[in-house]
Amino acid sequence: MPWVFLHGIKDYYDMAWMMARHEGIKATFNITAPLIEQLKLYYENPFVFDKFLSLWICEPDLLDEQNRAWMIKLCKSTQFDTMVKPFQRYAQLYMQEHLNNSELVDLQVLFILSWCGVYLRENSSVVKQMIKKQRDYTAQDKSELMEELRVFVSKIFEYYKKLHNDGVITISTTPLNHPILPLLLDMNNAIDANPNTNIPKKHISLRDDALKQVQQAQKLFEDTFGFLPDGFWPAEGGVDEKSVALLKECGVKWIATDEEILFRSLNTHERGNLYMPYDYNSMCMVFRDHYLSDLIGFRYRDKTAAEASQNFIEELTKIKDNNTNSTVFVVLDGENAWEFFQNNGYDFFDALYSGLKNLSWCKTLNMDEVYELPKKELPHLVAGSWINGEFNTWVGHSEKTRAWELIYLTKRDYEHHKERLDETTRQKISEHFLAAECSDWFWWYGDDHYTEFGSEFDKLFRNHLVAIYDLMGIAPSADILIPIIKDKSVLDFWLKPQSDISPNINGQRDSFFEWIGAGVIDESKIFSTMDRQRGIVQKIYYGQDDEKIYLSFEAKTKKLCKNHLLEIIIEPLGIKQRIDFKKREVLLGDCCRVEIVCGNWLEMSIDKTDIKYDELFLRFEIIKDDRVIEILPGFGELKIDLGNDYAQNWFV
Repeated sequence: MPWVFLHGIKDYYDMAWMMARHEGIKATFNITAPLIEQLKLYYENPFVFDKFLSLWICEPDLLDEQNRAWMIKLCKSTQFDTMVKPFQRYAQLYMQEHLNNSELVDLQVLFILSWCGVYLRENSSVVKQMIKKQRDYTAQDKSELMEELRVFVSKIFEYYKKLHNDGVITISTTPLNHPILPLLLDMNNAIDANPNTNIPKKHISLRDDALKQVQQAQKLFEDTFGFLPDGFWPAEGGVDEKSVALLKECGVKWIATDEEILFRSLNTHERGNLYMPYDYNSMCMVFRDHYLSDLIGFRYRDKTAAEASQNFIEELTKIKDNNTNSTVFVVLDGENAWEFFQNNGYDFFDALYSGLKNLSWCKTLNMDEVYELPKKELPHLVAGSWINGEFNTWVGHSEKTRAWELIYLTKRDYEHHKERLDETTRQKISEHFLAAECSDWFWWYGDDHYTEFGSEFDKLFRNHLVAIYDLMGIAPSADILIPIIKDKSVLDFWLKPQSDISPNINGQRDSFFEWIGAGVIDESKIFSTMDRQRGIVQKIYYGQDDEKIYLSFEAKTKKLCKNHLLEIIIEPLGIKQRIDFKKREVLLGDCCRVEIVCGNWLEMSIDKTDIKYDELFLRFEIIKDDRVIEILPGFGELKIDLGNDYAQNWFV
């Protein structure tokens, strides 16, 4: 899969470069061992280890039907509005169902160009020339472009090393294959974090593997950057007492995790406790502000750069006004968010860093500097991760638990046969076990995240276990050959409307049938490569008849209606208006009358009789204490086709 290469040309250099452009701004970058290993594979020949690029460089005539279809699938996996749409030719090809060879080459090159970051677009003459061309690309163009990108990728870690040596950034890392250390050490940690979690019945401690994950990450990091890392971001912020002790045993001085871990450890949700470093058994620990981190990761994508940066500074001002000498920790995904920002996040960061530099009362720190600050003692530490303070994202669902059971099965079989194996074979087997323990396999199992490439991830995971049996010279268990993941599609979280509906807007479910035929968006499942704090709305139902658009939110309505406001954004009408749930009827702008009732369900209707457009785009923001705490739908704007008669769904 080409994601490391693509993020290499789009994000890994750009994130540090955007910051380094602003003198005095400092930050910490966590570079994982899998990223180091994989990025280095592209230094010499990008086509050897990457299936996609090996096919990408081929003449289209040489692709069989299956590989051609897979190529097109990947080239159409790019975020449309921010990455495809800016290229007119790419947008045209993206919409075509069939492509001839020349069109396929154009699609392939434009796909790569859409992933080129701002630095390359501004500083690479090759990339600028290719973007200007837009069509009729040749095999020579492909080779020239890939050589330019190969050289660029090979310089990324040297750039980070320079920034570290200049005192601008701290670089930390994560255990080797991004495992959840608390689950490797003791699966009961999942129950400690959430007693309702279903864990494998015959689980075993994988402490030896956990130790290898830490030590091998340290060695790889030192080989790459020339020094040992003082800090670790535990994969997914997963911590418990045993994992912290293990990291300390390996010489780690500081770690970071989520605010929920701190609040549960202190048995309080007083936010003032969040803004300082802590000392837990001689380990420096810091805890991220979940709200501020999610503002950048999920909510600022729909704002202008000026609006987003100003809002962030306003939030920092509130913290300053309510707390003394605060140290605020903002920690978020360094790569995936920017696909949803205009200009790959460049405009936002430029505005944010400029704004921070102008604050007399605020300065940015890297973690080397934070480590030197006074720390408050943390007497107790609970087990948990950065997602709801639990481990349910990685164990609990039958698919996730099944994956763990297969690891345990393979480990037991290995223990029975390892004495007859030579050291080289044992080492190869260990590498496969460490890879199979990566958190990301479990992320994609279950029904809480969706990807078009679920079957590929499933096969890659099980192939590691099959390889172990091959190295032992025995047949793998039949269970390992059976796919774990169920067939999934976008339908799992988004069912489009099937017919007109005309429900009674009264906040109740008067009849099972009144919302039959409505569109349904399952918000609990709209999480992909990133995760955000689950909101209070579980599902959105929507539909229309000749006169009105209807919406219903399945939510914790008593909590929603008592303490929150709802802001409705409707384009192209230019409406952005807050609604108080206490008012039954509201006029939006000068054209749309809204009826809204908050009972057992939140239901509303929007009068569309005076709307002159063929389609509308709706978005909702739930606001509490003047903070946007949830944006709906989670995937972006909800398109309503006002002229849809659903004839395609009729049958006799």
